[in-house]
Amino acid sequence: MEIADLLTPAGVIANLRATGKKQVLQELGRRIAQIAGLQEKHVFDVLVERERLGSTGIGMGVAIPHGRIAGMHRLHGLFARLERPVDFAAIDDRPIDLVFLLLAPESAGADHLKALARVSRLFRNAAICEKLRGSDNPDALYALLTDGAASAAA
Repeated sequence: MEIADLLTPAGVIANLRATGKKQVLQELGRRIAQIAGLQEKHVFDVLVERERLGSTGIGMGVAIPHGRIAGMHRLHGLFARLERPVDFAAIDDRPIDLVFLLLAPESAGADHLKALARVSRLFRNAAICEKLRGSDNPDALYALLTDGAASAAA
């Protein structure tokens, strides 16, 4: 599974303005609901419920909020580079500025886990994260996220 299987150019936000975790989840939930044809409130509720289990802030300024939603037919991703870092209760207590939201069908057990692992590997690559932080062009961000060579190195 590649990032390009999860993400479209429309799913990249170059400068998301948000003041906190709740606002990040609301805005990302709103945008992915439009892309995936879902109800915004339901997406937000699923994301908040997942965050109650523990923060999806994985450290190094990155968060990967995710959830499963009944009625979806495929996995959907959304990437946002925040205008300013926000507190996300990440495992390293650092604020986050890179967010990859992942939604999966309720029945997508193994595929959901593979997608999470793939996204996590990408964001463990410090060079990729630095390049993502250095661009505010959505097309350039999409290219960085979906580049085969970068993906393989991640």
